[in-house]
Amino acid sequence: MDTKWLEDFVSLAETQSFSRSAELRHVTQPAFSRRIQSLEAWLGADLIDRTSYPTRLTAAGEVFYAQAIEMLGQISNARSLLRSRPNKQLEVIDFAVPHTLSLTYLPKWLTALEKTFGQVNSRLLALNVHDAVMTLVEGGCDLMLCYHHPHQPVQLDQSQYEMMIMGVETLRAYARCNAQGEPHFVLPGTHAKPLPFLSYTNNAYLDRMVDVILSNTPAPAHLDKRYETDMAEGLKMMALEGHGIAFLPESSVVRELKRKQLARADKGVPHWELEMQIRLYRQRPSEQRPGKALVNRLWEFLAQQTSTKKRRA
Repeated sequence: MDTKWLEDFVSLAETQSFSRSAELRHVTQPAFSRRIQSLEAWLGADLIDRTSYPTRLTAAGEVFYAQAIEMLGQISNARSLLRSRPNKQLEVIDFAVPHTLSLTYLPKWLTALEKTFGQVNSRLLALNVHDAVMTLVEGGCDLMLCYHHPHQPVQLDQSQYEMMIMGVETLRAYARCNAQGEPHFVLPGTHAKPLPFLSYTNNAYLDRMVDVILSNTPAPAHLDKRYETDMAEGLKMMALEGHGIAFLPESSVVRELKRKQLARADKGVPHWELEMQIRLYRQRPSEQRPGKALVNRLWEFLAQQTSTKKRRA
Protein backbone atom coordinates (compact mmCIF):
# COMPACT_ATOMS: atom_id res chain seq x y z
CA MET A 1 0.00 0.00 0.00
CA ASP A 2 1.24 3.49 -0.89
CA THR A 3 1.04 5.99 1.99
CA LYS A 4 -0.20 8.57 -0.52
CA TRP A 5 -3.40 6.54 -0.72
CA LEU A 6 -3.97 7.23 2.97
CA GLU A 7 -3.38 10.95 2.45
CA ASP A 8 -5.78 10.91 -0.52
CA PHE A 9 -8.46 9.15 1.51
CA VAL A 10 -8.14 11.54 4.46
CA SER A 11 -8.41 14.50 2.09
CA LEU A 12 -11.53 13.05 0.46
CA ALA A 13 -13.13 12.35 3.84
CA GLU A 14 -12.55 15.96 4.86
CA THR A 15 -13.54 17.73 1.62
CA GLN A 16 -16.33 15.32 0.62
CA SER A 17 -15.43 16.08 -2.99
CA PHE A 18 -13.37 14.07 -5.48
CA SER A 19 -12.71 17.15 -7.62
CA ARG A 20 -11.67 19.36 -4.69
CA SER A 21 -9.39 16.70 -3.21
CA ALA A 22 -7.81 16.00 -6.60
CA GLU A 23 -7.09 19.72 -6.89
CA LEU A 24 -5.58 19.88 -3.40
CA ARG A 25 -3.49 16.77 -4.07
CA HIS A 26 -2.35 18.21 -7.43
CA VAL A 27 -3.46 15.23 -9.53
CA THR A 28 -6.16 14.83 -12.14
CA GLN A 29 -9.55 13.64 -10.91
CA PRO A 30 -9.36 10.32 -12.82
CA ALA A 31 -5.93 9.61 -11.29
CA PHE A 32 -7.21 10.53 -7.83
CA SER A 33 -10.23 8.23 -8.24
CA ARG A 34 -7.96 5.37 -9.31
CA ARG A 35 -5.85 5.81 -6.19
CA ILE A 36 -8.94 5.66 -3.95
CA GLN A 37 -10.06 2.53 -5.82
CA SER A 38 -6.60 1.00 -5.34
CA LEU A 39 -6.88 1.60 -1.60
CA GLU A 40 -10.33 0.01 -1.52
CA ALA A 41 -9.04 -2.98 -3.50
CA TRP A 42 -6.10 -3.36 -1.11
CA LEU A 43 -8.42 -3.25 1.91
CA GLY A 44 -11.12 -5.39 0.32
CA ALA A 45 -13.88 -2.96 1.34
CA ASP A 46 -15.79 -0.01 -0.12
CA LEU A 47 -14.84 3.17 1.71
CA ILE A 48 -16.89 5.66 -0.31
CA ASP A 49 -20.65 5.78 -0.83
CA ARG A 50 -20.74 6.77 -4.49
CA THR A 51 -24.55 6.95 -4.60
CA SER A 52 -24.70 10.13 -2.50
CA TYR A 53 -23.74 13.75 -3.01
CA PRO A 54 -21.78 15.27 -1.47
CA THR A 55 -19.47 12.30 -1.11
CA ARG A 56 -19.95 10.31 2.10
CA LEU A 57 -17.99 7.53 3.74
CA THR A 58 -19.45 4.08 4.14
CA ALA A 59 -19.54 2.49 7.59
CA ALA A 60 -16.22 0.81 6.73
CA GLY A 61 -14.89 4.18 5.57
CA GLU A 62 -15.79 5.81 8.89
CA VAL A 63 -13.88 3.10 10.76
CA PHE A 64 -10.88 3.30 8.44
CA TYR A 65 -10.76 7.12 8.56
CA ALA A 66 -9.76 7.03 12.24
CA GLN A 67 -7.22 4.29 11.49
CA ALA A 68 -5.76 6.25 8.56
CA ILE A 69 -5.26 9.35 10.74
CA GLU A 70 -3.54 7.23 13.37
CA MET A 71 -1.31 5.45 10.82
CA LEU A 72 -0.18 8.71 9.21
CA GLY A 73 0.60 10.10 12.64
CA GLN A 74 2.63 7.01 13.57
CA ILE A 75 4.58 7.19 10.30
CA SER A 76 5.35 10.88 10.87
CA ASN A 77 6.40 10.28 14.48
CA ALA A 78 8.63 7.36 13.51
CA ARG A 79 10.37 9.41 10.84
CA SER A 80 10.89 12.34 13.22
CA LEU A 81 12.29 10.01 15.88
CA LEU A 82 14.77 8.36 13.54
CA ARG A 83 15.83 11.64 11.94
CA SER A 84 16.53 13.18 15.35
CA ARG A 85 18.82 10.32 16.45
CA PRO A 86 22.55 11.05 16.31
CA ASN A 87 24.10 9.51 13.23
CA LYS A 88 27.64 8.28 13.68
CA GLN A 89 28.03 7.95 9.93
CA LEU A 90 28.93 10.84 7.65
CA GLU A 91 26.16 13.44 7.69
CA VAL A 92 24.13 13.83 4.51
CA ILE A 93 21.94 16.81 3.63
CA ASP A 94 18.60 15.78 2.11
CA PHE A 95 17.40 18.22 -0.56
CA ALA A 96 13.88 18.39 -2.00
CA VAL A 97 14.14 20.21 -5.33
CA PRO A 98 11.81 20.67 -8.34
CA HIS A 99 12.96 18.75 -11.42
CA THR A 100 14.17 21.76 -13.39
CA LEU A 101 16.26 23.22 -10.58
CA SER A 102 17.72 19.78 -9.86
CA LEU A 103 19.12 19.71 -13.42
CA THR A 104 20.18 23.35 -13.81
CA TYR A 105 20.76 25.29 -10.61
CA LEU A 106 21.61 22.67 -7.97
CA PRO A 107 24.69 20.99 -9.55
CA LYS A 108 26.44 24.31 -10.24
CA TRP A 109 25.48 25.69 -6.84
CA LEU A 110 26.93 22.64 -5.06
CA THR A 111 30.15 22.96 -7.08
CA ALA A 112 30.56 26.61 -6.04
CA LEU A 113 29.56 25.81 -2.47
CA GLU A 114 32.25 23.16 -2.02
CA LYS A 115 34.91 25.69 -3.05
CA THR A 116 33.94 28.04 -0.23
CA PHE A 117 32.12 26.02 2.42
CA GLY A 118 33.72 22.62 1.96
CA GLN A 119 32.49 19.14 1.13
CA VAL A 120 28.74 18.65 1.13
CA ASN A 121 27.38 15.11 1.05
CA SER A 122 23.87 15.34 -0.30
CA ARG A 123 20.85 13.25 -1.24
CA LEU A 124 18.39 14.57 -3.82
CA LEU A 125 14.62 14.17 -4.03
CA ALA A 126 13.55 15.55 -7.43
CA LEU A 127 9.85 16.42 -7.25
CA ASN A 128 7.31 18.94 -8.47
CA VAL A 129 7.05 22.18 -6.46
CA HIS A 130 3.99 21.08 -4.47
CA ASP A 131 5.51 17.75 -3.46
CA ALA A 132 8.82 19.43 -2.59
CA VAL A 133 6.98 21.77 -0.20
CA MET A 134 5.03 18.86 1.30
CA THR A 135 8.27 16.91 1.77
CA LEU A 136 9.68 19.78 3.82
CA VAL A 137 6.50 20.13 5.88
CA GLU A 138 6.36 16.39 6.55
CA GLY A 139 10.01 16.29 7.65
CA GLY A 140 11.22 14.34 4.64
CA CYS A 141 14.12 16.67 3.82
CA ASP A 142 16.53 19.09 5.45
CA LEU A 143 16.45 21.83 2.82
CA MET A 144 13.95 22.66 0.09
CA LEU A 145 14.86 24.66 -2.99
CA CYS A 146 12.08 26.02 -5.19
CA TYR A 147 10.80 28.85 -7.37
CA HIS A 148 8.76 31.70 -5.93
CA HIS A 149 6.58 34.34 -7.56
CA PRO A 150 4.01 36.68 -5.95
CA HIS A 151 1.25 35.18 -8.12
CA GLN A 152 2.09 31.67 -6.87
CA PRO A 153 3.73 32.11 -3.45
CA VAL A 154 4.95 29.23 -1.32
CA GLN A 155 2.64 29.23 1.70
CA LEU A 156 4.83 28.39 4.69
CA ASP A 157 4.46 29.72 8.21
CA GLN A 158 7.37 32.11 8.81
CA SER A 159 7.36 31.27 12.50
CA GLN A 160 8.19 27.66 11.64
CA TYR A 161 10.26 27.96 8.46
CA GLU A 162 13.23 30.07 7.45
CA MET A 163 13.83 31.30 3.92
CA MET A 164 16.79 32.60 1.94
CA ILE A 165 16.76 34.09 -1.58
CA MET A 166 19.46 32.35 -3.62
CA GLY A 167 18.99 33.93 -7.03
CA VAL A 168 16.63 34.84 -9.86
CA GLU A 169 15.43 32.77 -12.82
CA THR A 170 13.85 34.16 -16.00
CA LEU A 171 11.12 32.26 -17.82
CA ARG A 172 10.65 33.11 -21.50
CA ALA A 173 9.72 31.57 -24.86
CA TYR A 174 12.23 29.74 -27.07
CA ALA A 175 12.09 27.97 -30.41
CA ARG A 176 14.42 26.09 -32.74
CA CYS A 177 16.46 28.41 -34.94
CA ASN A 178 18.49 28.42 -38.14
CA ALA A 179 22.27 28.90 -38.44
CA GLN A 180 21.81 32.68 -38.29
CA GLY A 181 20.05 32.38 -34.93
CA GLU A 182 16.61 33.28 -36.25
CA PRO A 183 13.76 31.38 -34.54
CA HIS A 184 11.36 29.30 -36.62
CA PHE A 185 8.42 30.66 -34.59
CA VAL A 186 7.94 34.16 -33.18
CA LEU A 187 5.31 35.40 -30.73
CA PRO A 188 2.48 36.34 -30.79
CA GLY A 189 1.44 34.43 -33.93
CA THR A 190 -1.80 35.22 -35.74
CA HIS A 191 -5.41 34.08 -35.59
CA ALA A 192 -5.05 32.59 -39.08
CA LYS A 193 -1.75 30.91 -38.27
CA PRO A 194 -1.40 30.14 -34.56
CA LEU A 195 1.99 29.01 -33.27
CA PRO A 196 2.51 25.35 -32.33
CA PHE A 197 2.69 25.46 -28.53
CA LEU A 198 4.59 23.09 -26.25
CA SER A 199 2.89 23.35 -22.88
CA TYR A 200 3.31 22.29 -19.27
CA THR A 201 0.58 20.14 -17.73
CA ASN A 202 -2.04 21.88 -15.59
CA ASN A 203 -0.56 20.69 -12.28
CA ALA A 204 2.94 22.06 -13.04
CA TYR A 205 4.17 25.21 -11.27
CA LEU A 206 5.70 26.55 -14.49
CA ASP A 207 2.35 26.18 -16.25
CA ARG A 208 0.89 28.69 -13.81
CA MET A 209 3.83 30.99 -14.47
CA VAL A 210 3.21 30.79 -18.23
CA ASP A 211 -0.44 31.69 -17.56
CA VAL A 212 0.75 34.79 -15.69
CA ILE A 213 2.85 35.82 -18.70
CA LEU A 214 0.09 35.23 -21.24
CA SER A 215 -2.54 37.02 -19.15
CA ASN A 216 -0.41 40.18 -18.85
CA THR A 217 0.59 40.76 -22.47
CA PRO A 218 -0.78 43.81 -24.35
CA ALA A 219 -1.80 41.64 -27.30
CA PRO A 220 -3.06 38.04 -27.09
CA ALA A 221 -0.84 35.17 -28.13
CA HIS A 222 -2.25 32.85 -30.78
CA LEU A 223 -1.19 29.37 -29.74
CA ASP A 224 -2.13 25.87 -30.84
CA LYS A 225 -1.26 23.40 -28.08
CA ARG A 226 0.51 20.41 -29.66
CA TYR A 227 2.21 18.75 -26.71
CA GLU A 228 2.32 18.89 -22.92
CA THR A 229 4.45 17.50 -20.11
CA ASP A 230 5.24 18.53 -16.54
CA MET A 231 9.01 18.74 -17.13
CA ALA A 232 10.86 21.66 -18.73
CA GLU A 233 13.54 19.31 -20.03
CA GLY A 234 10.91 17.41 -22.01
CA LEU A 235 9.62 20.63 -23.58
CA LYS A 236 13.16 21.68 -24.44
CA MET A 237 13.79 18.45 -26.34
CA MET A 238 10.58 18.93 -28.33
CA ALA A 239 11.54 22.53 -29.12
CA LEU A 240 14.98 21.37 -30.30
CA GLU A 241 13.24 19.05 -32.74
CA GLY A 242 11.30 22.01 -34.14
CA HIS A 243 7.87 21.02 -32.82
CA GLY A 244 6.98 24.51 -31.56
CA ILE A 245 7.69 27.17 -28.96
CA ALA A 246 8.16 26.49 -25.26
CA PHE A 247 8.49 28.73 -22.24
CA LEU A 248 11.68 27.58 -20.52
CA PRO A 249 13.84 28.73 -17.61
CA GLU A 250 16.83 30.63 -18.97
CA SER A 251 19.34 28.48 -17.07
CA SER A 252 18.07 25.36 -18.83
CA VAL A 253 18.92 26.59 -22.34
CA VAL A 254 22.34 28.28 -21.92
CA ARG A 255 24.18 25.64 -23.92
CA GLU A 256 21.56 25.47 -26.66
CA LEU A 257 21.63 29.27 -27.11
CA LYS A 258 25.41 29.31 -27.46
CA ARG A 259 25.25 26.54 -30.06
CA LYS A 260 22.46 28.37 -31.94
CA GLN A 261 20.11 25.44 -31.54
CA LEU A 262 17.46 27.54 -29.83
CA ALA A 263 16.65 31.25 -29.93
CA ARG A 264 14.30 33.57 -28.10
CA ALA A 265 10.86 33.52 -29.68
CA ASP A 266 9.77 36.83 -28.14
CA LYS A 267 11.84 39.36 -30.15
CA GLY A 268 13.35 40.50 -26.86
CA VAL A 269 10.07 42.11 -25.76
CA PRO A 270 9.99 42.22 -21.90
CA HIS A 271 6.28 41.51 -21.44
CA TRP A 272 6.77 37.97 -22.80
CA GLU A 273 9.00 37.02 -19.87
CA LEU A 274 8.75 36.64 -16.11
CA GLU A 275 11.26 36.59 -13.26
CA MET A 276 11.03 34.09 -10.42
CA GLN A 277 13.08 33.99 -7.25
CA ILE A 278 15.00 30.84 -6.35
CA ARG A 279 14.46 30.31 -2.64
CA LEU A 280 15.94 27.96 -0.06
CA TYR A 281 13.81 26.89 2.91
CA ARG A 282 14.35 24.93 6.10
CA GLN A 283 12.39 24.23 9.26
CA ARG A 284 13.50 26.49 12.11
CA PRO A 285 15.59 24.52 14.63
CA SER A 286 13.96 23.90 18.01
CA GLU A 287 14.68 21.93 21.15
CA GLN A 288 12.49 19.10 19.87
CA ARG A 289 14.00 19.22 16.36
CA PRO A 290 17.45 20.79 16.51
CA GLY A 291 18.29 19.67 12.99
CA LYS A 292 21.53 18.26 11.65
CA ALA A 293 24.73 20.03 12.72
CA LEU A 294 25.92 20.15 9.11
CA VAL A 295 22.69 21.80 7.96
CA ASN A 296 22.91 24.39 10.74
CA ARG A 297 26.52 25.22 9.83
CA LEU A 298 25.63 25.51 6.14
CA TRP A 299 22.66 27.76 6.86
CA GLU A 300 24.77 30.08 9.00
CA PHE A 301 27.41 30.18 6.26
CA LEU A 302 24.85 31.07 3.58
CA ALA A 303 23.23 33.68 5.82
CA GLN A 304 26.62 35.32 6.33
CA GLN A 305 27.28 35.25 2.59
CA THR A 306 23.91 36.90 1.91
CA SER A 307 24.55 39.56 4.55
CA THR A 308 27.97 40.34 3.06
CA LYS A 309 26.51 40.71 -0.46
CA LYS A 310 23.83 43.12 0.84
CA ARG A 311 26.44 45.31 2.56
CA ARG A 312 28.54 45.46 -0.62
CA ALA A 313 25.48 46.34 -2.68
